[in-house]
Amino acid sequence: MSMDPALQTLIVESRELLQAMEDALYDIENAADRDESINAIFRAAHTIKGSAGLFGLDDIVAFTHVAESVLDKVRAGKVEMDAGLVALFLACGDHIATMIDALEAGADGLDENGRATGAALMEKLSVYLGAGKPAASAVSTPASADEHVERMGGDRAETDNWHISLRFSHDVLRNGMDPLSFLRYMGKLGQIVAITTLHEGLPPLQEMDAEACYLGYEISFHSNADKAAIEGIFEFVHDDAQIHIIPPRSRIAEYVHFIQELPEEDMRLGQILVKCGTLTEHELAQIIDFQGKRAEAGGAKPPIGEILVSEGIVAPQVVDAALEKQKQVKEIKAKESQVIRVDAERLDQLINLVGELVIAGASATLLSQRGGDTLLQEATSNVSRLVEEIRDSALQLRMVQIGETFKRFNRVVRDVSRELGKDIELSIGGAETELDKTVVDRIGDPLMHLVRNSMDHGIESPEVRLAKGKPARGKVRLNAYHESGSIVIEVGDDGGGLNKERILKKAIEKGVVEAGQSLSDQEIYNLIFAPGFSTAEQVTNLSGRGVGMDVVRRNIEALRGTIELDSQEDVGSTTRIRLPLTLAIIDGFLMGVGSASYVVPLDMVVECMELSEAERQESQGRDFINLRGAALPFVRLREQFREPGKPGRRENIVVVQYGNQKAGFVVDQLMGEFQTVIKPLGKLFGNLKGISGSTILGSGDVALILDVPALIQQAVGRETRDMVTQ
Repeated sequence: MSMDPALQTLIVESRELLQAMEDALYDIENAADRDESINAIFRAAHTIKGSAGLFGLDDIVAFTHVAESVLDKVRAGKVEMDAGLVALFLACGDHIATMIDALEAGADGLDENGRATGAALMEKLSVYLGAGKPAASAVSTPASADEHVERMGGDRAETDNWHISLRFSHDVLRNGMDPLSFLRYMGKLGQIVAITTLHEGLPPLQEMDAEACYLGYEISFHSNADKAAIEGIFEFVHDDAQIHIIPPRSRIAEYVHFIQELPEEDMRLGQILVKCGTLTEHELAQIIDFQGKRAEAGGAKPPIGEILVSEGIVAPQVVDAALEKQKQVKEIKAKESQVIRVDAERLDQLINLVGELVIAGASATLLSQRGGDTLLQEATSNVSRLVEEIRDSALQLRMVQIGETFKRFNRVVRDVSRELGKDIELSIGGAETELDKTVVDRIGDPLMHLVRNSMDHGIESPEVRLAKGKPARGKVRLNAYHESGSIVIEVGDDGGGLNKERILKKAIEKGVVEAGQSLSDQEIYNLIFAPGFSTAEQVTNLSGRGVGMDVVRRNIEALRGTIELDSQEDVGSTTRIRLPLTLAIIDGFLMGVGSASYVVPLDMVVECMELSEAERQESQGRDFINLRGAALPFVRLREQFREPGKPGRRENIVVVQYGNQKAGFVVDQLMGEFQTVIKPLGKLFGNLKGISGSTILGSGDVALILDVPALIQQAVGRETRDMVTQ
């Protein structure tokens, strides 16, 4: 098989694991279950190391192994996961990502700077390996295991020794077995530290059988052998003795660790415990046999885990770890069976084909209506319905949650706040909101600039915040929600807000506006989007050069979106980005003006109404009408796009809404709903105002898709000027 696709899969999955590792590192300070977060970090590092080892990527394996060793000490309680170690592992994640990037680029290895960074990180990690802090408390063994030892007359200590309980049957001597020979053989695998002979089973002297064995032993045994090897000592006496081998308490954590490292395979509880060495095949067979006898006797069949814990054979922590491993494997298998990776280009091709299918379906519907064949019309109606369902399903394939994009800013906020000497936290809302993957991929850079801007310009220093009566810790908010067929993304902060006087003064100095010009608050705030505009007093690594906010606006507008800014001094600022849910296919409303056709997104249409003759006369010389007691600004599309000819005797107004603003479009015809495949206009028409794209009708004619936000802004601005003039 070709290794290139496999390597590409390794690269993709490694980046996903690094993101999961980073998320867990951020969550660890506030996590209710720190152990689970630590385990998630460990699993990510361990999986990356294992995958890299399959391809012989020694540099990645060597570095990740050291990081994994430190994490192992953290899991064992020997090293504390404090803020310093969190920062170190974030840097380690960055270094692994750098090595993954070099692998993707086809480089032989890291450059000199990369190797120096790796060596420095390895040195810092080695400090934790050489001087790990001891665990706060030893792992406790459950009471059931202690009770088991007490029932057998033993005394169990907090040591690294194995505890072995032997109960020989009465016939062991008759069957040619010498109990002492087994005890002597134990010396080859370790050392018997202590032994207690149990003689409670001895009968009165007159009833004693000289050929019978009545003794038992409780043994403390020190050995580095595993449980299977120790059990092998008693291989020939399994049928003539009851044997219980209880692991050292200090090894419980080791067994749990081993279970967590087992491959992601479907295994029964008994199989997992045998693989990790806490249970032997013989013990498992005995437990299964015991289960069967209980079932034959008509009793309930107890779970294996319950038997093992109640009899003190296996510690509850180990059984719980094995059950958790089973649960993880089931979840992973279920997820793998539900998820399939698809190349983004293939999805784009599918969307394009669905778009062509929509156009062809519209053409077939139009022809059937012209022909007047009822059966054909019914058939094309069914086809149109199915095409619409295919369209919606295809678009859903490209919809992703914005939460993954938001989570990446945890690192940005952490690093930038330290650089600025500020205490800032990130609050995320609406992470489950979905939008087109193309939009998600292209929204990252604008959001990055807005977040950094809020931290640098918006959030005050802790001293200033305390002087204002605010908490020392500032807050940056990321939120997303759906509204009027669009997605709204908010970037807010609880900082000092925008200073209108300062912005206006700077704008006059730069010649952006004229002195004495009357501007609303919103217009003043929007001045910060002017090219080269900045109110920063000094240039820093983050801002002050006047480059950024104008680029943000251009990038948003390139996605057919808008950006607006609200601010309140000493309370904070909020930037709202409005974007279409998809860039490919929409439900549209078709309108006619003369010989031209125009489309607006159906989600933005509020209502349609006829423009009466009285209203036409009343609106002469002005561009708004009275709609149920409120002024509704409107745009005459015939005038806007210089359509030749005169209006017909009957005109209509299509009322649209974008955000909290309404406006009307005056048209000649209302042509109803229309599945709209959005086609770009091309560079030649890139600056055409009021138009955001085009589509092909079923007749083959081209209809223009209106840029509703731009036209609404134009209508509202014109209405404001008219009212001021009057």
